[in-house]
Amino acid sequence: MQLNNQEIERLAREGVAALQQGRPAEARSRFESVTATGRAGVQIWLLLATACRAQQDTAAEEAAVDQALKIEPQLVRGLVMKGDCRAKLGDDRNAVFLYKKALRLASDQTLPQDLVAELRRAETAAAQIDARFASDLDASLAAEGLPAERRSARFQHSLDIMAGRKQVYLQEPTGYYFPELPQVQYFDTTLFDWVPAVEAATDAIRQELVAVMEPGLDGFRPYIQSDPNQPRYHPLLDKRDWSALFFCENGVLSDEVIARCPKTWEAVQAAPLAWVGGWDPTVMFSLLRPGTRIPAHTGTHNTRLVCHLPLIVPPNCGFRVGNDVRQWEEGKLLIFDDTIEHEAWNDSSEDRVVLIFNIWRPELSERERRELTALFSVAGMGQGTNR
Repeated sequence: MQLNNQEIERLAREGVAALQQGRPAEARSRFESVTATGRAGVQIWLLLATACRAQQDTAAEEAAVDQALKIEPQLVRGLVMKGDCRAKLGDDRNAVFLYKKALRLASDQTLPQDLVAELRRAETAAAQIDARFASDLDASLAAEGLPAERRSARFQHSLDIMAGRKQVYLQEPTGYYFPELPQVQYFDTTLFDWVPAVEAATDAIRQELVAVMEPGLDGFRPYIQSDPNQPRYHPLLDKRDWSALFFCENGVLSDEVIARCPKTWEAVQAAPLAWVGGWDPTVMFSLLRPGTRIPAHTGTHNTRLVCHLPLIVPPNCGFRVGNDVRQWEEGKLLIFDDTIEHEAWNDSSEDRVVLIFNIWRPELSERERRELTALFSVAGMGQGTNR
């Protein structure tokens, strides 16, 4: 069909007016006249799709959306509309894929309010599809002899991620990344033969802690401190709400603290502390005051693990690593990868205190540990924080 630009613009205006006035058949006719010229842009195809939707013609709507996406494959509105078409036709798998792709692309864009509302609807629809799929999957697995109570922890975790109940958290060190180490949030403490010895010393360690705290907290200092060479913002900067008493800070020993708490220092020697000259380990009593929350963050390097031995834990305290929220239990070690996002809180009316120390990743060979020690020593890459 041969139409000049003025005629195409007129047909487009008439089509838009017909849509606004509730005459979808007339609007569709006008837009189809434009598309027949072979000169239709993305917006005309989307308008045609909208007119077809108003007529409940899903096949024609999807065909028009496909043409728009052929021109602009990352068109957020087009992806949502394509997802709607797939959902109407019972293709939930592709519908949820399209909705989530649209949501990912939209996260970096400034969008008109009507499209923001469409994205919220798409997000809800995707969640509903995920929930239906998860329910059907659970029932099918149970029929295969795999009800929830008989599944391994990692397999169940994979299902939770697939269903959208959990998200993927990966190592995100702020300073140094060592490749091909397992992405594990909390480690099974039964796999570490030194753990029973440290846990058995809990009472003796707690007694030393209480003795140190009895005259006051003068030995404790804010964990996050100002550094004129590294200006930064942190809600707990220079605050005693999160404070520490260091036996060893980044590889530098405190003879005074070790002398005051010899049984504590002796107990942690059972663990494979990550000794890197001038940088690791850090061993400390970590105190979190009532009502304090340590914001979500990640550690500096993934070649170590961080250990918590809870000593004084009132109710309403918690700790999250990735998807997994746990409660500290006095005398029960937690071992975790601090380069995976984590946070801690004390919602009680009393202080919470844990003993914190860091160890080598067990997957590292002796050769790799020597190499890393050399690297950190010459490049200064190991210094960092323990939570």
